[in-house]
Amino acid sequence: MAPAPPPAASFSPAEVQRRLAAGDCWVRCGARLYDLTGFVRHHPGGEQLLRARAGQDVSADLDGPPHRHSANARRWLEQYYVGDLLGDPQGSVENGAVASVNTQETDPAMEPKLKVVDWDKDLVDWRKPLLWQVGHLGEKYDEWVHQPVTRPIRLFQSDFIESLTKTVWYSVPIIWMPLILYLSWSYYRTLAQGNIRLFTSFTTEHSVAMPESVFPGLFVLGIFLWSLVEYLLHRFLFHMKPPSNSYYLITLHFVLHGQHHKAPFDESRLVFPPVPASLVIATFYVVLQLLLPEAVGGTVFAGGLLGYVLYDMTHYYLHFGSPRKGSYLYNMKAHHVKHHFAHQKSGFGISTKLWDYFFHTLMPEEPHPKMQ
Repeated sequence: MAPAPPPAASFSPAEVQRRLAAGDCWVRCGARLYDLTGFVRHHPGGEQLLRARAGQDVSADLDGPPHRHSANARRWLEQYYVGDLLGDPQGSVENGAVASVNTQETDPAMEPKLKVVDWDKDLVDWRKPLLWQVGHLGEKYDEWVHQPVTRPIRLFQSDFIESLTKTVWYSVPIIWMPLILYLSWSYYRTLAQGNIRLFTSFTTEHSVAMPESVFPGLFVLGIFLWSLVEYLLHRFLFHMKPPSNSYYLITLHFVLHGQHHKAPFDESRLVFPPVPASLVIATFYVVLQLLLPEAVGGTVFAGGLLGYVLYDMTHYYLHFGSPRKGSYLYNMKAHHVKHHFAHQKSGFGISTKLWDYFFHTLMPEEPHPKMQ
């Protein structure tokens, strides 16, 4: 006869209260207790769970930015089960410190996205670098890559090469803001000399003078153009569906963006690492220098580079920040959460929905302004 499973641990309200006071974040579903201390920063409603840890009643507001907890999400929650609460499960720990996970309306679009992963039986071997494995998934790749996991990803066997694919969020402003300031000041001084003209390659009679007063407009134009480039890259390159019979295109998709959708809580892969970013940024700079006079193209480039920095910082915050409910960033976080977990083929804007409105790629529950 097989041995009986060990009995579940039991915790008194006082013991749970002590753990909360120590900084842990626990929730309960009925009498069952779950330790979400490590996961709380990843959850779209993390700020509400943190309030639970602080001893506030959040039972009615656990969902955070609009998303719903499905039955699969409940099963996924079981990996954090630690034991049962002694006493009346319908009562509350002191001051409602442990939040009750209430049943919510199920969103069918969420059903296939949250699932418990058996790491030993997954389609890839998580003990080895993933980059050279995913290309063999073929027609299973698209479904697999859009089933998020809460663990980091390793791409390469080499520690050095692997280090080039990851970075901390603050490396972006530290590296690129000084360059933005230098380019802005340098090209402003060049424009101030008063000898820069536009369209001289085509005509001298109708060329346009570019005094220093156009600097703000060119800089803002760069920010605006970056927002469009960001949208186009995200929609048409990052979310291309690689052919199931192409090992190399699947691998390329995974290294460009698939890895982020597979592990959206891997904070070391949320912003563009400096080395590959430098190659892309240099390409944009060369293109602008070929198309426009040096000072004009350089000013537009500086604005675009600031747009990129703001984009990367916003993206990181949407994953790990806790914006105030009802704020612009709160709504953008809800928008981005849905993009990851429900509607991967729409809602491509990160810092703005402008281009989603313009190109009609809003999510199904977000009507176009003309329909409002």
